[in-house]
Amino acid sequence: MHDITEPVRRLRPAGRSMALGLLALTLVLGGCGSMASRFAGNLSSAMMDNDDPAVVEAGAASYLLLLDALVRQEPDSPAFRQAAAGLNSAYAGAFVKDPQRAATLTTKALNYASEALCLEHDEFCQVRSLPVADLKTKLAELDEDDIGLLYTLGTTWAGWIQAHSDDFNAVADLPRVEVLMQRVLALDETYQGGMAHLYLGVIATAVPPALGGRPEVGKQHFEKAVALSQGKNLMAKVYYAKSYARGIYDRELHDKLLNEVKAADPHAPGWTLSNTLARQEADALLKSADEYF
Repeated sequence: MHDITEPVRRLRPAGRSMALGLLALTLVLGGCGSMASRFAGNLSSAMMDNDDPAVVEAGAASYLLLLDALVRQEPDSPAFRQAAAGLNSAYAGAFVKDPQRAATLTTKALNYASEALCLEHDEFCQVRSLPVADLKTKLAELDEDDIGLLYTLGTTWAGWIQAHSDDFNAVADLPRVEVLMQRVLALDETYQGGMAHLYLGVIATAVPPALGGRPEVGKQHFEKAVALSQGKNLMAKVYYAKSYARGIYDRELHDKLLNEVKAADPHAPGWTLSNTLARQEADALLKSADEYF
């Protein structure tokens, strides 16, 4: 899922000032677990509402260090690990171009997400090695209170697989991500605006039909992701075009979806940063369409 990348730039002076401010903040938050937990939980949403990817990129590295510190401060807190997992994965996917760096960050994210679930449910401490059938059975025992942990594990696992896509053993984990996302849908398909549908759409269209791909299943998931976000998730249309329309060589649908993304207002609570990046990706896909089709 995380394949929209930009070159990583040095932190500007403003970014270094932010780092000092965050250092002071950690001192203020010391011994105040609930306030720190709320702060960690709000980091992602604050970034998602920003329409300047460069600003987010410059500041995000400092937040990553802050969350590492909070994990160390509260080693038994699933919330801090969950927040750190999500931000490390999102940062790697959106801004890290170097493959080795992306691999390192996504590994860190997946470790945090796995540890967070393990802290809540020790029967999942070996989640990454569970056979798919056993994982599905165990997931059926979890309820809506666990949906955030499951979604974070699924998304960070997907990001890790993409960063390690040259490793067959990593790609072989896709069925585990699929059952995680299916459980999220079973618990609440509207969670995060239906984003689990987007991940399942990408998984279903990851390979051509001749190799086991399920384009029509993917299409249904993409359309659900668009509908459940009330059209606010422009990235859903980008992947609908990129993974489905290109997969079946439907140029008309491809261009229609991407032109809708380019014409849309990217500003929407919770989606602004993603939409800004989606519009950049839509422009790039349209420019390469003649060569592809």
